[in-house]
Amino acid sequence: MITYRIATIPGDGIGKEVVPAGQQVLEALAKASKSFAFEFENFDWGGDYYRKHGVMMPADGLDAIRGKDAILFGSAGDPDIPDHITLWGLRLKICQGFDQYANVRPTRILPGIDAPLKRCKPEDLNWVIVRENSEGEYSGVGGRVHQGHPIEAATDVSILTRAGVERIMRFAFRLAQSRPRKLLTVITKSNAQRHAMVMWDEIAVEISKEFPDVKWDKELVDASTARMINRPATLDTIVATNLHADILSDLAAALAGSLGIAPTGNIDPERRFPSMFEPIHGSAFDIMGKGLANPVGTFWSVVMLLEHLGEFDAATRVMQAVEAVTADTSLHTRDLGGTATTAQVTAAVCALLEKSAVPAANAA
Repeated sequence: MITYRIATIPGDGIGKEVVPAGQQVLEALAKASKSFAFEFENFDWGGDYYRKHGVMMPADGLDAIRGKDAILFGSAGDPDIPDHITLWGLRLKICQGFDQYANVRPTRILPGIDAPLKRCKPEDLNWVIVRENSEGEYSGVGGRVHQGHPIEAATDVSILTRAGVERIMRFAFRLAQSRPRKLLTVITKSNAQRHAMVMWDEIAVEISKEFPDVKWDKELVDASTARMINRPATLDTIVATNLHADILSDLAAALAGSLGIAPTGNIDPERRFPSMFEPIHGSAFDIMGKGLANPVGTFWSVVMLLEHLGEFDAATRVMQAVEAVTADTSLHTRDLGGTATTAQVTAAVCALLEKSAVPAANAA
């Protein structure tokens, strides 16, 4: 039997509710499969840790999780701590520290969910957004001078490197190649950002020659927002810079029904370090502790985690359980217009996994 070592980092807000729910699902899956197990280690990093220690995570925190097979993360964000401290002190510290340069965000309309695009059929909105996750607008380069004076100035410098752009383009083309439509849209803003984004476009052309079977096009980021709404069926795989993809993926999740259902994988494709999986919904302190959080985004992130570990059959079983639960409108949480609680949705998914247990004779 294989035992996978998973680091759980609930972080802040509803992360403390949905990450334990994700762990419950993994435990139910392992119990039903009998071919693998999970060994969890929880880390209490986040806003509460910051209040005690002045940092979001310890200086040697990466060493504590470096040997894990994967990381299940909740959220970073606290109303009493500046956002740049919570983000850079925890989530980005892990993403950049482990060079998780490919942020992958699948989006589609799940069964039973009333998405806002009434003319859009579920098969028309089935996207994967690939976000460059290590540089660009979130490179962290910049500073402030003359603070508090009339001549105060601040800069944030977006940096794109040839190596960084080549590897995310190659990852996106390869992902598009693996999907049925073999279609990629490269998001740009090279009409206004005439240096780095022009290089981004040029490298896209170069990398495209390695994938002659992939059809691709280029779209300005502002125009792409209208395209996502008006012509969703023309999109499939999308690649964009750190900031552009961050914004577009939130729009994508909203168009699919709710930010509460959307997953993310922060991937190190070379597998030098553990990859990290998380829902995109944020800390949502307004509903923290009320049992209202939608755990589906976390469960879908668990599916991505399992796929990354090579447990594809198990991933399919979890996704099928999630889809069966979303198809039942009585199990919709508040963000989907329902009244179900986090615990009720979690229990329903776990029950379906237990029913679909792999027979002992077939367990590997």
